[in-house]
Amino acid sequence: MNRSTTHRASPRRADTGPRAPWRWAWLGGLLGLVLVFVTQAPARWLAAAVAGGTGQMVQLADPQGTLWAGSARLLLTGGAGSDGATTLPGRVHWTLRPAWSGLRAELRTNCCTPEGPLAARVSPRWSGAQVRVEDGQALFPASLLAGLGTPMNTIEPQGQLALATQGLSVEWLAGRLALQGRAEFTARHMSSRLSTVQPLGSYRMILAGGDAPTLNLSTLEGPLQLTGSGQWVGQRLRFSGEAWAAPGMETQLANLLNLLGRRQGDRTKIFLG
Repeated sequence: MNRSTTHRASPRRADTGPRAPWRWAWLGGLLGLVLVFVTQAPARWLAAAVAGGTGQMVQLADPQGTLWAGSARLLLTGGAGSDGATTLPGRVHWTLRPAWSGLRAELRTNCCTPEGPLAARVSPRWSGAQVRVEDGQALFPASLLAGLGTPMNTIEPQGQLALATQGLSVEWLAGRLALQGRAEFTARHMSSRLSTVQPLGSYRMILAGGDAPTLNLSTLEGPLQLTGSGQWVGQRLRFSGEAWAAPGMETQLANLLNLLGRRQGDRTKIFLG
């Protein structure tokens, strides 16, 4: 007895062969556009971020290059709406490199980083970011501070500022600032248009991190004596200090002492914050 067999046609699979290369081509092209877009992001994006993050007090003018490798002129101002500004001589050059923990940033200038670029690592956090500054040194003209507005634009300081960092780390978490490590500012051979005494002196400011970061001011030498200390309370620095003239310089420094704060006898009280 012959058994008849029936052959059931299996459903025909869709022929995806010719389409797959096109799909991969579209995906590759899209990824290529994204890569070009990211790697060639303009330097003005960084300039906008810096200005916005500092309330317009620090600005990168005339940005050139890309977000990852570019240059600009550094300006200091008194903030949004301020008329005055000072510019660092030459241009500031930066490089940004992705790293597993975030970004590595290097900053150099022809005028102010003679020992090599300033370097830092920027790491994102859930509700903020952390910046770890590698130990380094930089030199800046004190005249740059005049752009920050009152009282610096009145004093118009002249001289040289030296910055040295040690284990410095700044962290923003949920809008709060946390500081660790140390930064030392040395102001040498300072003078002002408000006084004919040249120079007024040399001074040191030490910024120390911790649960409550502190700022201490002391005089290294000179006829104008300055001392003081401050502490960050929330986002605001509260500083109190004193200024007085060295023996024999009271008359020459009288006008400047009157402008620095409130006179109490032969001393001037200085309060900030």
